[in-house]
Amino acid sequence: MHKKVQEFNDYRQKMNDKILDSDNKVIKRIFNLDTNAFKEGHLPVKTKELLGLVASAVLRCDDCVQYHLESAHKLGVSKEEMMETMSIATLIGGTIMIPHLRRAVEYWEALEESNL
Repeated sequence: MHKKVQEFNDYRQKMNDKILDSDNKVIKRIFNLDTNAFKEGHLPVKTKELLGLVASAVLRCDDCVQYHLESAHKLGVSKEEMMETMSIATLIGGTIMIPHLRRAVEYWEALEESNL
């Protein structure tokens, strides 16, 4: 696995474990809601991940962008689909999104190299 992808996943898992070990009911419910929101429903999971990617990008949350990029990549989203999704995010978010777009493309390339 590409080092950048591995580091992100290791850190995310370590911190999520610490957070959930605190046994806070509200936090556990938020995590559960997030998990369930992205399950198959009236919208396919792939569509939900791309929607999550747009929202995360517009809100400029690089961790969230990386999470949704990885999920989308695992679902078979093509680079072209990812770039079209990020083009919508950049249109909605404006030029302040460009640095986040750069990091998203860099992370996508790391995902492609990791063969996830």
